[in-house]
Order: sequence, then C-alpha cells, then structure tokens
Amino acid sequence: MDKRVERSKAKVLAETYRQLAQGGIAGVSVDEVSRISGVSKTTIYRHWPSRSALLIDACSRLGATPVAPDTGSLRGDARALLSHLVHQLRTANWSSVYPSIIDAAERDAELQTMQAALHATFMAPFKAVIERAKAKGEIPRERAMDDVVALLVGPLFFRRWFAREEMDDRFIDAIIDAATR
Repeated sequence: MDKRVERSKAKVLAETYRQLAQGGIAGVSVDEVSRISGVSKTTIYRHWPSRSALLIDACSRLGATPVAPDTGSLRGDARALLSHLVHQLRTANWSSVYPSIIDAAERDAELQTMQAALHATFMAPFKAVIERAKAKGEIPRERAMDDVVALLVGPLFFRRWFAREEMDDRFIDAIIDAATR
C-alpha cells in the first residue's frame, strides 16, 4: 500500500478512535474526523464505504486480547484473567467505549455483527480456561460454558458500568468461588 494512503488511514483511524473514546459511537462524526484528521471525506469514504464500516474498523482495534493463562488450576487461571480484565476496565479506553457499542448494536446490524465478534474475542481466553478445567475435572462437564463465563465476567461489568463499586482481590475471589461451585 502507498505510504501516503497508509498515513491517511492511520490519521482517520486515530481520530475516529479519539472521538469514540470521548463520546462513544454517537460522538463519532465523519465530518469531524475529516476536519480534524485533514483527510477529505471522499478519501474516507473510498476506504470505508459507510460510517458503520469506519466504526467497525476502529472498534476492531480496541485493545489486545489476553492469552489464556495456564497456571495449573482453574482458580489461578480465572484469577489471572479477571485481574487483567479489572485492570483493563479501570484504565483502557475501550471500557468507556464498549457500552456505546452495545447500545448501537441494538439498532445497526453491521455493528451488531462487529460487537458479537468483539465479545467472542474478549471471551475466548475465558472459554479456553473453562474447557481445560472441565477436561481436568475441576468443574462438571455438564456446566454450560456461557453460564460460567457470565458468572465470572458479569459482576465486573456490573461494578464498572452500573454500581461503580471497587473491584478488589476479595471481590475477584468471591466471583471465582461463585462461578466454580
């Protein structure tokens, strides 16, 4: 790809991401992305045929997915994943953007597909750890994977986005206890 095109795309994505972090999906304006990035709207629409396509590309870069740890136990693996997620929820830009993605996905099929893919990517390490724990007999094989994932991550999302309560080690241990019974 031409270096000029790469620079233009990088400017557009950086500005789109900045607007996402400031105002969520509703806060992203192609006109403003064009104005601030210095890239013409025509060029933006040449690379992203719609605002949704631009948002999908920017959102697909929302942080790195952790690798499934292997500490030797479900408890250790879950603690490592949950501690990482707590850190991300406290510090990463995506944690303030993600609720607006979920909201927008209710009304936009393209964004719904993207949100489902983001969710699957975020949850993959949890599923790998749970699958390994089932194979080792640490939790019953009949436990539904999605139920265990929801029991592990749901309380963190609740505390971050609704209750705004502390997510400390004691809370992480309580979540693991509840999810692995």
